[in-house]
Amino acid sequence: MAAAPLSRKHLRVQAVAAVAENGAAVQAAEGQARPIFPFTAVIGQEEMKLALILNVIDPKIGGVMIMGDRGTGKTTTIRALADLLPQVPVVAKDPFNSDPFDAELMSEEVRQRLKAGEELPVGSMKIPMVDLPLGATEDRVCGTIDIEKALTEGVKAFEPGLLAKANRGILYVDEVNLLDDHLVDVLLDSAASGWNTVEREGISISHPARFILVGSGNPEEGELRPQLLDRFGMHAQIGTVKDPELRVQIVTERSTFDENPAEFHKKYAEKQGALTQRIVEARTRLKTVAIPYEFRVKISAICSELNVDGIRGDIVSNRAAKALASFEGRDEVAVEDIYRVIPLCLRHRLRKDPMADIDNGDRVRQVFKQIFAME
Repeated sequence: MAAAPLSRKHLRVQAVAAVAENGAAVQAAEGQARPIFPFTAVIGQEEMKLALILNVIDPKIGGVMIMGDRGTGKTTTIRALADLLPQVPVVAKDPFNSDPFDAELMSEEVRQRLKAGEELPVGSMKIPMVDLPLGATEDRVCGTIDIEKALTEGVKAFEPGLLAKANRGILYVDEVNLLDDHLVDVLLDSAASGWNTVEREGISISHPARFILVGSGNPEEGELRPQLLDRFGMHAQIGTVKDPELRVQIVTERSTFDENPAEFHKKYAEKQGALTQRIVEARTRLKTVAIPYEFRVKISAICSELNVDGIRGDIVSNRAAKALASFEGRDEVAVEDIYRVIPLCLRHRLRKDPMADIDNGDRVRQVFKQIFAME
C-alpha cells in the first residue's frame, strides 16, 4: 500500500528540523513541491552573486537591484539564495519576527511585554524571503485592520501583510521597474523609516519593517523611479553569456536539474553547506572588521570626484568593503575589497550623461585607479 502523502505542515516541520543539521537538507525536504536551483550551481554572473551574499552578511548595505537581459538567470539566482539563508533568533509566535535581544527590531507589543518584566520565549527561524507580486494590493503589502472587531471589542485586530513577514528578511520584487507607483511609495516609506504604519478609520498600528530589498528587471521594459533606485544599496548589471562552451554548460546543468532535482541537490549539498557556513561566520566576524582611515578618505574622494549626490554612496561602499573582507576571512579591509565592491555601490548613483561612451561601472573603476594610484 502506498504511503499517505505528507501534509504541508508536516513537511514544514521536517524542513525546520533538517536545517539545524545541514542547510542543504531543507531543500531536499521541501524541494518536491517547489524545487529551487542550487546557488552554488549557478554558472557565471559573479557580480550578482557577490552583491546578494554581501547583503546577507550585512543587511544594512541596503539591498541590491539587478538589471539585465531576460533569461540571464536573475530570478533563478535570487530564489536560490533562500537555501543559503542562516537561522536567526526570534520571539516565538510573534508575527513580526521580532528580535528578542535587539529593541530596535522588536514590535511595540513585544517591547511592552519586555517592559512589564515578562520573559520572552525565544525560538529560531530561517531568514525569510518574501515575494512581492506586481499585482499585490496595498492591504496585502501593508496589512489590514479589522475595523468591526476594533469597534465592537475595543482591540486592535491586525492582519499582518508582506512587509511584516519580510521584517529581518528579504523582500524580493521581480520586474520592479513595472511596480505600481502606489506600491513604490509604500516601499520608499518603509525603507526610509524601517517601520510600516497602517491607519484606518482613526486607528493606527505600526510595526518594524526592516528588510533587504532585492529587485530585478529588464532595462528595456522601463526605467526605475530615481527615488526607489537610490534606496538600493547596490546595483548589479548582468548580460547574456557569449561564450558558446559556457552556454552549453549552463544548458546541461539546467537540463540535469529539471530531470531529477533531488539528485542534483545531493551533488551540490556539500558546496551549499560550506557556503552557508562561510556566511554565518562572516556575519559573526563583521563587527571586528576594520577599514583604515586613509581608505575611507579615498572612498569619499571617489564619490566627490564622480559628483555622487549625498553621502549614502560613501556609507554603502564602506559597509560593502567590510562585508567582503569578513566573507574572505579577514579582519581588515584591503584595497582589492574596495575595488571589487565600489562599482556595485556607485554605478546607479552617477548622473546620466547621454554623450558618455563608457559604462558607469567602468567610470567608477577609472576614478578608483586614479585616487588609489593604481596602474
